[in-house]
This record gives sequence, C-alpha cells and structure tokens, in this order.
Amino acid sequence: MALTYQACLQATEVVLASGAVPTIVGEAGIGKSALVAELAQRRQAKLFTTVVSLVEKGDLVIPVPPLTSDSFVQTAQYGSLADVQFGYSHTLVAMVRYAEAHPDQEIIWFLDEFNRGTQAVQSELMNLVLQRQINTLTLPPQVHLILAENPDATMAGFEQSHYGVTPGDAAIADRTTRLILQADTPTWLTWATATVDGHPRIDPLVTTYLRDHPDDLQVTATANAVDDDLQPTPRAWERVSRAIRELTRQQLWGQTAVVTALMQGNLGVSVGSAFASALLRQHPGLTVEQAFSAPDAVTTFRALTPAQQQTILQNCLAAEDWPLTTATTAARFGELLAVCPPDGQFAIAQRLADQAHVLEDLDAVQAERLAVAQLYQQLTLIGKRSSEIEV
Repeated sequence: MALTYQACLQATEVVLASGAVPTIVGEAGIGKSALVAELAQRRQAKLFTTVVSLVEKGDLVIPVPPLTSDSFVQTAQYGSLADVQFGYSHTLVAMVRYAEAHPDQEIIWFLDEFNRGTQAVQSELMNLVLQRQINTLTLPPQVHLILAENPDATMAGFEQSHYGVTPGDAAIADRTTRLILQADTPTWLTWATATVDGHPRIDPLVTTYLRDHPDDLQVTATANAVDDDLQPTPRAWERVSRAIRELTRQQLWGQTAVVTALMQGNLGVSVGSAFASALLRQHPGLTVEQAFSAPDAVTTFRALTPAQQQTILQNCLAAEDWPLTTATTAARFGELLAVCPPDGQFAIAQRLADQAHVLEDLDAVQAERLAVAQLYQQLTLIGKRSSEIEV
C-alpha cells in the first residue's frame, strides 16, 4: 500500500521504534531524502548519508595502511585530502567518532539509492545492516539505519518501472520493512507555501499552478505509454522555482524560448510547455514601465507571442500612472498596438471601448497633442475595419 508523505513519516518512526530497518521505496525526486532529513530533525538526530550507487565493492573492508603527514594534500580553502590508493568509508569513520563524542545523541545513517549499488555492494552493506559489525568495527547502539530505493519491476505494483537498478535478493528484502512513498500534492503544497526568511519556500507561480493541476506534481511514465523522457517530480518543481526567481532577477521574461526551454528541461515537453505558457501569461515579457519607457521595447514586443502582446497592452491600459493622454505614452502605445495582429488590435480596441472614459479623455485632448490624435485615429480605424469584416 502506498503512503502519503506524512503517513510514510509516521510509519518510518514506528519501524525504527520496533528495532527494524525501514526501506523507503519511491520514484526519483519524490522526496525520500527530504523525508529522512525531516525525520532526523524531529528526533534531533545526527544524520549521515551514504549514496550507495557511488560505493564500490570493498570500500568498507579493504584495509588502509597507516597514514603519515606525507599522505595528505592540504589546500588553502578546501581542507585536506588523503592521497591513498585504497578505498574506505569516511562516513563510517566520522559516524563512529561522532557517536563516541556524543554517546547520548541518536544517529541516523541513511543509505540512499540502495538498489542502484551492485549486488556485491548491497550484500556487503546488508551484512553491516543486519549484523551491525564489519571486521572489528561495531556500530554504536544509537545508530539507526534507513534505506531508500527506486522501484524496480520485481516489486508488486511497479511492474512497468524502468529504473536502472539491481534488485536485491529475497534474503535482503525479507530483512527490512518496505514502505512505499507516493506523491502527495496537498502535503507538498503545505510545505512549499511555508514562509522561510520572509518568502514562500517555493515560488507562488509554481504552487498556484499545481493547485489547479495537482496531477502534474509527479507524472510517471509507463512502458506502455509513449511520453516524454523527462517527467515532473517534486524535486524538479523545486528547481523550476529557483529558475523562476532567477529569470525575474535577470529580467529575462521577454525571452520566450529561454523560458520554455528551462521549463521543458526540468518538467518534460508536455508539462513543461503547459507550465511555460502559464508563466508567460503571468510574465508576458515586459512590465508596463518597460513597455512605455524602454528604448528597445518595440523590438522586444515584436518577438513575443500574440497572447503575450495582448496581455502587455491590457496591463498598460490598467496602469493609472501611464495615462494615454500623455503624448509620449500615446505614441508608444500606438507603436505597440500596430505590431499586434488584427484580432489582437481589435481585442484591445474593444477593451478601450468598454472603458468609455478613456476614449473621452483621448478625444478631449487630441486637438492639443498630435500623438494622442494619432492614437485616437488608429483606434477608430481598427474599429471600422472590424465592423466591415463583420458585415
């Protein structure tokens, strides 16, 4: 049975309390590491992590000769590095030393990507997990182990999985408690909208979209479906949030291709394209101030999609600080309007017609200001052309 994030968190605590070893199984990027980190924080435990996919056979058991001062490379800014030709686990050494220095503090050793290690590595580590001993080294009693795996096709309910994993044998599977973690949009949104340093943890553009499209938090491709090679995951949405903030900082919302490529590169073509479109409606590429005052505004405006262009002009109409009765403002608005396709021009003219006071203001000052008169005439022609087409 699959568990939501909170349910899996509670179940993991139960497994640890019973003296067993939990194995959290879930799709890549779903939040397994975040769950273990939160668990450690709740229990005020020291967390050590080993990525098993990076471990080689013998890393824990090959003896290392005594090291002298000549065996270390000392750097000015990044610490020292032991220059030896034998593998060893620095994490294991650091964990035991920490346990000696803090005998009353709980320690969690997180073995991430366990089934991405080779069969030999898994067997070597499972001996340590079950016997809590390797060679002459014994794990301190306050050390609790948690494993995390990606699903593989031998697991019930994951017959279509296609991860490059090494399934453990039955003996290994029988010695841990498997907990299936599933995507949980409501819980993730609660976490995402929490305030950190005065700002939401995840950009509101992401959380607003996922409230409307909750199934897009995690999309899993199956072997029977032709779909993108990339799929959205909670971890991918975190990257997207950081990208959105950087796009804003660098003022790149006018670069439609860049925005779309970033979203597709994190979320896949299908969801990435849909989300990019939603973003560009919210950030059409030019602010009102840029549209009216930037020297290259017309060039930028010309490169945007018709939907973006229309959004910008609508924003301009709603901006009280930039009245169209001003000569420079009227001139720029007319330039931008001329770039729009005919249906876009008509939509803006119709919007103006609904705001009768704006047209009245334009009519009142057009005799005094040439640019305003030209804009008024331009709007009149647009309305006339549209009427002729309808007839």
